[in-house]
Amino acid sequence: MNETPVHRTTLATLMLDGAPSFASVEVRRIAIAPGIHPGAHWHNGPVFGVIETGSVFFQVGGGEESILRAGDTFYEPGNRTISRFDATDEGVTFLAWFPLPAGVEAELTMGDAPVGR
Repeated sequence: MNETPVHRTTLATLMLDGAPSFASVEVRRIAIAPGIHPGAHWHNGPVFGVIETGSVFFQVGGGEESILRAGDTFYEPGNRTISRFDATDEGVTFLAWFPLPAGVEAELTMGDAPVGR
């Protein structure tokens, strides 16, 4: 048997502004029903994720819109508007990692992030 029994593939390498320090990481499984478009939102810290099933329309600020499917990774920068995270007609289930400094809870705020944040 010449095949390696373990395969590792780097799916994303993401630069974090300000080299933050984290005390904990919260991991969530989140499901959005088919066709649900929650609207613009922002988080008080970065969010990393991977789509498990289904697909979603994804856009950060005024950046390029993409469709994420099962196996695709995503990064939502903290304090930046996430313009779209809208389930397609098949819905979406994803895992999300929320790295948190000591004493901070993950927050999601609907609407655009305040200017200067």
